[in-house]
Amino acid sequence: MKRTDKDVLVKGIKSFVYTALVMFLAPIVLYQAFKNTDKPLFIPVLIIGILLAGFAIYMGFRSVNLVMDAVFGKKRKS
Repeated sequence: MKRTDKDVLVKGIKSFVYTALVMFLAPIVLYQAFKNTDKPLFIPVLIIGILLAGFAIYMGFRSVNLVMDAVFGKKRKS
């Protein structure tokens, strides 16, 4: 019976916390961009918001993968 790798589990939980922060930050930045469409910084703020949203999705998958590796172990290539 395999044990949970606690170091990887802690890393996954920390990653979930960062993911949650980015998941809240990205919509706020996007909202600010669309609220100020007539301002000169509309395009840069919009690009930053879209990048943050993509990063949030990536971090979500990475966090789930880390927790699954901690609980079930890494897959071995046979």
